[in-house]
Amino acid sequence: MEISKCYSISYEEYEDGEGAEELLERILKDPDLPELKKLVIGNWGDAWEDSCQEIIDGIVKNADRFSNIESIFIGDMDYEDCEVSWIIQGDYSKLWGAMPQLKELTVKGSNDLEFGNIDHQNLESLTVICGGLPVSVIESIQKAKLPKLKKLMLYIGVDDYGFDGDVDTIKDLLAKSDFPELTYLGITDSEIQDEVVEAVLDCKYMGQISTLDLSMGSLTDKGGKLLLEKIPTWKNIKKLDLHYHYMSDEMEQKLEALPIEVDVSEGNEPVDDKDEYCYMNAMLTE
Repeated sequence: MEISKCYSISYEEYEDGEGAEELLERILKDPDLPELKKLVIGNWGDAWEDSCQEIIDGIVKNADRFSNIESIFIGDMDYEDCEVSWIIQGDYSKLWGAMPQLKELTVKGSNDLEFGNIDHQNLESLTVICGGLPVSVIESIQKAKLPKLKKLMLYIGVDDYGFDGDVDTIKDLLAKSDFPELTYLGITDSEIQDEVVEAVLDCKYMGQISTLDLSMGSLTDKGGKLLLEKIPTWKNIKKLDLHYHYMSDEMEQKLEALPIEVDVSEGNEPVDDKDEYCYMNAMLTE
């Protein structure tokens, strides 16, 4: 019996008129459902036009049918199904109370995304994958009551696709949130990654985490130098993920020489726009 299962609507099924309602019905009728631990929702057929709210509400309404589910991923689709910046998400406010056993939640897409008042005693991992994370969502996470949260992974993205904050937004998140068991901190996919690095290295979580993920952004030698100076002072850090960056080969080598696991793969060169600008794009935006 499968422990994990992915449900989605194919393009052909969408063309035949199927959508979120039919997908929810398919899940509820699946004889495998009582044995599943991880529920993965892919494309609900028209993710660029309609939200996944019907699926979220269906899970809440039938919470007893999903009482065995410990992990949920809603929006697991690639660009061929729907660009991440087009995915219309939903309101998860009622999910927290309906799924007390939930340990892991991953959400892809940030359009119309709402978390509401997050209060959950067992959630251990929260990941938001998007091209731009709204301040309203960041503030919900900042105020969250998640005493067992071990992993926080946020794609910050860019303002063109939803990020309407700045580095102070990140500083507030790190200063005002309270995650006493956090061991994995990921603040990624930003076009202000050097500023993000500075904010993260000064935050209270540096003394307790074992993995620091600052990948997929516009990290340059400026941020790399800060990491070289400060990471050795935190003996609890065992892994540093910096993959997809704009650092020099020399900086890569220096960071790789640190006595911890360091990922500096996928180095990039700035895109020169004929003497006007040099673009350093985050990995995932549109």
